Order: sequence, then C-alpha cells, then structure tokens
Amino acid sequence: MTRLVAKPAPAPSAAVPAPVPQQWTVLDVIRWTAARFSERGLPTPRLDAELIVAHVLALPRVQLYVQFDRPLSATELPDIRALIKRRQAGESVAYLVGKKEFWGLDFAVDARVLVPRPDTETLVEEARARLDGAEAPRIADVGTGSGALAVTLAKLRPDAAVFASDISAAALEVARGNAERHGVAVTFLEGDLAAPLEGQAPFSLIVANLPYVPSADLAALPPEVRAEPVLALDGGADGLDLARRLVDAAPALLAPGGTLALEIGAGQAGATAALLTAAGFVEVHVRPDLAGIERVVAGRKP
Repeated sequence: MTRLVAKPAPAPSAAVPAPVPQQWTVLDVIRWTAARFSERGLPTPRLDAELIVAHVLALPRVQLYVQFDRPLSATELPDIRALIKRRQAGESVAYLVGKKEFWGLDFAVDARVLVPRPDTETLVEEARARLDGAEAPRIADVGTGSGALAVTLAKLRPDAAVFASDISAAALEVARGNAERHGVAVTFLEGDLAAPLEGQAPFSLIVANLPYVPSADLAALPPEVRAEPVLALDGGADGLDLARRLVDAAPALLAPGGTLALEIGAGQAGATAALLTAAGFVEVHVRPDLAGIERVVAGRKP
C-alpha cells in the first residue's frame, strides 16, 4: 500500500539538471486519505479526510478549497499520517480534532464526553418550539455531557436561566469550558439525574439526551462509538432505565404547564410516550429527526 510520505525527486544525471522535488499537495493528501478511509468502510471518508487536514493546517475546512495546490511540508505530513492511523483504528474524528459542530457552534469534546450528534438538534427544535412565547424561562438539561444542549439553549434564549446536571465531574469540566467558550451563563451541578436540580425548581422546560442504547447492543456499536464513555451510552436492558427515572422525577420539578422533552433511540417512541402518559403528562407527541426516525418525545405537565 502506498504510504503518505514526501515524494522524492528523481536521481540527478550528469546531462539533466535535478528537477524540483514533487511534493504532496493539500488535494493529493485529501484524495489519498479519502481513498484509504473508503477502503476501510468508514461512512464519511472525504469529510473525515478534509477535517483532519484542516486541523493539522489550522485552517477552517472551507479554506482547503482555495489551497488545494498548496504543497505540504515534511513536518505537516507526519502529523496528518498519525491522525489517519488513529482514525483507521476507530477513533472518531471529533476526538482527533478536539471539537464537533452542533447547531452551528463548535464544541470542545474529548474522551470524557459523548460526541454531540446532528440527531440531537431535533431536541433543540422541540425545546425552541415549546418555549415560544415564554418569558424568562427556567431550563434544565439533565445529563448534559459536553454541554451542547444547555449552551445552545442559552444562546437561543439569553433571557433564560439555564441549569445543567451530570453525574460525571469530568464531563462537567468539558461543559463548563464550552459555556465559557460561547459566552453564556449556565449553572452546572454534579449529581445523579435530576437530584441536583431539586433546589432550583420549578422549571419551564426539562430536556435530556440520556443514555438509551440497550446494554446487549453495546458490543455491536461502531468502534468509534464504543470508544465514547459507556456511562453516556448504556441505557439498561431496553435502553429506557434512565428515562423511566427522569419521567418519574420530572413532575415535581416542572412548573404547571412545563415540558419534559427526551431524545430517544429508534423504536423507543411508543414505550417512552406511554411512560409520559402514565406519569400524568398531556399533549404527548413525537418529533422525527431529518431521517424520519422518531427521535424526541415530549409532554406537558397539566
């Protein structure tokens, strides 16, 4: 297999001057890397290649397109090669470059937190709709992880008081950094599910992207997902262990008319909606994501 190394010049002869060494360009490396990733069956080979090259060159990805012919130095190539090897070994690009875009914002991520997914933007859409017309709402994000939901909602609703909880102190470090990065005020609290939020109730809205992967399915997840914190993935036997506990606790934390909105996995909408209805929530409905998968279940406290 071809290796990504600086291209040597042909040996000079007595009759012909030595040519200028041919070097790898930005486009050369992107094409080569995308081909390797495609051979490995990675789902977004070209995007992954561009993100890695842009990261090493300290450029916005869009700038690559105007620098395709830029030669890469002998010091840049080893850094790119090292990240290619890690990606092929199963690490997510987000961990390799240390960030992930969510709702148009860059969030710092590392192995302490789950990587924000585009699917979770469906939960932001539901929250925004539920808060329409509310004045100075109080919002809680349970199991905040990187803080993507809490920070995004704080950006969208600067009039809101936003609180976020997580059982992981390490995750909260990441989340606090992201709140500072985006200049928003979020109160972070350490503890199990909604317990640390009890002293801050009542809330207009509680959102949560809790672990919802059934325990038996964890081993079949892609390698890059298995590298994420299992605490942020394992939802118990049917994936709804933590959802049940939060649904039970939420009515006492919500103001009358307040909303609980949960992200769920594929095939869990019916069971989750039944949980909310049994707990006394009304106007329970399901919102699909862009792929048409039922992704969010929300209900209102009477």
